[in-house]
Amino acid sequence: MSYLQDRIKAFFNNRWLVFVASMWVQSFAGIGYLFGSISPVVKSTMGYTQREVAILGVAKDLGDSIGFIAGSLCEILPIWVILCIGVVQNFLGYGLLWLIVTQRLPSLPLWVLCICIFVGTNGETYFNTGALVSCVQNFPKSRGPVVGILKGFAGLSGAIITQIYAMINAPDEASLIFMVAVGPSIVVFSLMFIVRPVGGHRQVRASDQSSFLFVYTVCLILAAYVLGVLLLEDLVGLSQTLVTLCAIVLIVLVLLPIIIPILLVFFAEPRSSTEESLLNEPQKQESNNFEQEGNEVIFSEVEDEKGSDIDLLPSSERQKRIAHLQAKLFQAAAEGAVRVKRRKGPRRGEDFTLMQALVKADFWLIFASLVLASGSGLTVIDNLGQMCESLGFSNTQVFVSMISIWNFLGRVGGGYFSEIIIKKYAYPRPVTMAVVQVIMAIGLFFYAMAWPGAIYVVTVLIGLGYGAHWAIVPAAVSELFGLKSFGALYNFLTLASPVGSLIFSGVIASGIYDYEAAKQDSLKQTILGPLLKMPLRDDESLSCEGTICYSITCAILSGLCIIAVVLSSIVVYRTRSVYAQLYGRSRT
Repeated sequence: MSYLQDRIKAFFNNRWLVFVASMWVQSFAGIGYLFGSISPVVKSTMGYTQREVAILGVAKDLGDSIGFIAGSLCEILPIWVILCIGVVQNFLGYGLLWLIVTQRLPSLPLWVLCICIFVGTNGETYFNTGALVSCVQNFPKSRGPVVGILKGFAGLSGAIITQIYAMINAPDEASLIFMVAVGPSIVVFSLMFIVRPVGGHRQVRASDQSSFLFVYTVCLILAAYVLGVLLLEDLVGLSQTLVTLCAIVLIVLVLLPIIIPILLVFFAEPRSSTEESLLNEPQKQESNNFEQEGNEVIFSEVEDEKGSDIDLLPSSERQKRIAHLQAKLFQAAAEGAVRVKRRKGPRRGEDFTLMQALVKADFWLIFASLVLASGSGLTVIDNLGQMCESLGFSNTQVFVSMISIWNFLGRVGGGYFSEIIIKKYAYPRPVTMAVVQVIMAIGLFFYAMAWPGAIYVVTVLIGLGYGAHWAIVPAAVSELFGLKSFGALYNFLTLASPVGSLIFSGVIASGIYDYEAAKQDSLKQTILGPLLKMPLRDDESLSCEGTICYSITCAILSGLCIIAVVLSSIVVYRTRSVYAQLYGRSRT
């Protein structure tokens, strides 16, 4: 009996259980990505113009990104409290929105709906922060895969919730808002005591690589399955029984990774000597802290004197040169020939506070690049429902779900490939950020040219590119500025998306859409008005038709993504020596 109790306790404290539970939290945490499915029913019910819908989108983006409080509270409160706050906000915000849209409450001004969406979506920042902070601390040596997988499930949550909604077969589209209010609240509330740091750095196993491989396999199967179901629903049509069966299979696939902690705790062999050496490595590093602190000043001088050319040498030669320079500095300091300078703050690769990071050029370059690229991607995501309607597609939820799938694959792939680049070649992780920004620019340019199948191309490439950013950037920031204030640093960078969306969607996209809609309406009034003897439509419900509605916007966004590539390339150039130091090799 005591053995079983020990196993259950070990299971509850296993870092892979925390990781899997965090995946489930994230599977319902990307509620902001459902705005493309929610906005058409809100627009038609409330009689809003596209500019007013864009204002709601900006409120959603702000709520999704302003996570200062969540990041700060993570340092002083247990993770379960953070998740509980998110549950309350999500339920109240979207619950009130559902009551307004379904007219169970009297019609309220636009600013009230903005507050509802802001509060409800802001709960997502608590879900994301709690899951990411817990798992990055539990897997400090696997930040890229962990962040990519968790953010990937957040990106896929739109498709997951949509499929469950289809299984329920709700009688009206507004019930999707009710599901957004209730679904995440139930899931996160039931898991909030599991998601937490558990000292995972002491649970290293030789089987961890195969465990990650299993999770990646499940992710690929999950993405392929959801995409296949969506295509069948769109092209063939499925009966309600088949839709329900498909949703059940989807839920099973999401639950499948729980096999990993079960096998590790209840069926695994005792740790081998190799695993014990891996486990003891952090303890050996801690035992050397005193010696490192004593020599910290001399190490700082080495950084100032060694020159950038040393970082580009092969690993063995670089270590010899640095050791030689360090010995000379020790001798000079002992003889009084060198006045040792005290460091004024941490160096890149060490732990920064948010205020210390805010005075670093690299941090602002990453932020500006995110504003341009991530803001462009979010503009497409927020306007995808109207983009599909302007091209004559009635079932916009298919494309919203598809972009969620590619968003998911972008995040998983971004974490995986960026980890390969830094571990095998010691290229700076932002290299992959520049690559995906080129991909986004190509997709936006394709739509701007109105080439055949443009909506499919932009859905795939924007989903991949936008998603990859949120696997690459958090991992890169944790490497350059440390884990101590990771929650605050991450939540500050998430402001980049709404800053970009505020301008690109709230001003550019909506302004061009309403202008083209008014021009089309005026033309029809001129041609058909005298024949019908009445206005064709109310100004409050103007709609635009054709690729012209968003082609100019996409052309502008494509150019902005190219500028983002330039900024990311500057970060790569500036941080190449930092990554050479962190990962012990240099490209030759």
